[in-house]
Amino acid sequence: MEQTTQTESSEPESNLPVSGPPVRVGSFFEKLGESESRSFGTFNGVISRTEAIKNGMGGFEMARTCLNRISTDLNAIYIEQKPLYHPPDFDDPPDPYRVFGKETFAGNKNFTQLRFASTDHLSMTKNIENGIAEIVYYVVEQGYPESEFVLKRSDVLYPNDEDYEFEEKESDPVLCEDIEEFTVIFFDNEENEYEKWDSDSDFLKYATPYALKIKLKIKSNDGSYFFDTKIALPVFREASE
Repeated sequence: MEQTTQTESSEPESNLPVSGPPVRVGSFFEKLGESESRSFGTFNGVISRTEAIKNGMGGFEMARTCLNRISTDLNAIYIEQKPLYHPPDFDDPPDPYRVFGKETFAGNKNFTQLRFASTDHLSMTKNIENGIAEIVYYVVEQGYPESEFVLKRSDVLYPNDEDYEFEEKESDPVLCEDIEEFTVIFFDNEENEYEKWDSDSDFLKYATPYALKIKLKIKSNDGSYFFDTKIALPVFREASE
């Protein structure tokens, strides 16, 4: 597992708190419109008040809503603990509730794909549905001839078929447009940083991360805005002995 080194931005930062209780059930579109969600950290938007006024708050609000949605999902994360959790044998299917992050490519750029289980399922219908869901955040390239990168969110309720595998869907909602960077950094209990994570991995001793840092960069007419948030998970599985 390759470890990463955190770099500091040379641009001025403003701390913008993300607060308020998490929401558990309801319509995707109702919840996506809510401006606040609980976070165990804050996110920093590299944007001045002058730039916000000049360019409008559309991109800024979109990025904030996106990070709030990710924070809410992670604060409702479901992790199977011992003795219910058993490290997989060689031919066992993966843990359906695993935390998994990897580098993927869209067009000629690389982004993080983040997958975990959460109790904050968002129904895409008018029906209220409760349960544990597989949540996947991923970036795709869309549009022709002038393409752009967008961040999408997949939300599939358990249980799944035994041979179920995640697939990108056209119907998955877009959370943020004009993406230039979507990167997730994972932290273990000693604050070591990792570019990827697999809680079914022997290398990580089947542990889940203690915290995640989300980096989001979106482009605008006159440049780019960079945001980040570090979220300490409310529950985690410790490394096996």
